[in-house]
Amino acid sequence: MKFREVKANVILDSRGEETIEITVNGQFTSAPAGKSKGKYEKPSYKNSNIHADVDFINKLKIEKLPEIKEFEDLELVENKLLKKIGANTLFALESSVLKALAKENKIELWQLLNPLAKIFPRIISNTIGGGAHSQATIKPDFQEFLVTCNKDPSISRVVNSKTHEEALAIIKNISSIPMKKNDENAWMTDEDNERVLEIMKNLQENIFDDSGIHLDIGLDCAASQFFKNNKYFYKNKLKERGKKEQIEYIIALAKKYNLFYIEDPLQEEDFEGFAELVKNTNCLIVGDDLTVTNFERVEKAIKMEAITGVIVKPNQTGSLLEVKKVIDICRKNGIRTIMSHRSGETLDDTIADLAFAWQCDFIKIPVVGSERLAKVKRLVEIEMKIK
Repeated sequence: MKFREVKANVILDSRGEETIEITVNGQFTSAPAGKSKGKYEKPSYKNSNIHADVDFINKLKIEKLPEIKEFEDLELVENKLLKKIGANTLFALESSVLKALAKENKIELWQLLNPLAKIFPRIISNTIGGGAHSQATIKPDFQEFLVTCNKDPSISRVVNSKTHEEALAIIKNISSIPMKKNDENAWMTDEDNERVLEIMKNLQENIFDDSGIHLDIGLDCAASQFFKNNKYFYKNKLKERGKKEQIEYIIALAKKYNLFYIEDPLQEEDFEGFAELVKNTNCLIVGDDLTVTNFERVEKAIKMEAITGVIVKPNQTGSLLEVKKVIDICRKNGIRTIMSHRSGETLDDTIADLAFAWQCDFIKIPVVGSERLAKVKRLVEIEMKIK
């Protein structure tokens, strides 16, 4: 594939904030943005300036760009541009390059990456929210209360959506704040972590009674967000916990509520603490801020037996080559991979193709809101085509 057109422009994401969209030969991709960021994420834009990245892309001399014939040829693009643009820009550019290559070959993006893909990732959905994603003054300290069922996308979409609706019915009767959705379309509440977990258990029981489908419950604690001076500061029901107390608290919650999944239960430097949780719980212990889709940090976490799952956010690194390396080393070592959206999303559905093509175990994406639903619909579309 030869480059005939490369252009960039600024669009608004689901929070009304600026993000980048890049078009290559008529195929376009827009990048998301995270609010709760790990400090080891790569900068979204060179010198934190989206407009500088847009100008740089629009001034590229197309005739000097390399011909692309396969996924691995993205290395040719990175050799020219990697240090000149930010991670959001690189992700949008590389994704559009691959879409253009797939279009030229009259196949879909996932087929270009892995025509033998068969198994769909389980959808993990944010149902009730707190932390940095919620604007309420009083809110759960944990950022996300999650559900997933072991079903294909078409069924998961319906079940997770029903769970979201039932959560509203429960919360509005007990919450003292107006019912609103947060940045990720999860319900906001002023209840504390454990009260919300009780609600999640009720939802689990209700869904099983109604459909016979078992829901698994999970958490994204985003613990770095409330960690300071070697303490975890809980604002809802004021409480301070040191490292040992935090680990004991997470272990107790995992057992009491039979949690399936816990993401970022400790701050982003604590590989040893993560390893202790792996040894003392039966649920997935998942790194996000800990690992930030960075091959070296993922490799370290694996060697230290600090994780059993890894969040994969392509725009944390920008390079799809590195994203694939992360997924490959996880698969080699039996670590579950969770492709994930960001809190500031767009209508782009690229991560659905990536998650399916690279056979991720899960995809973390709410089933509510047009920007999130676009990814779910894409998975269902692929499901309908191949079954």
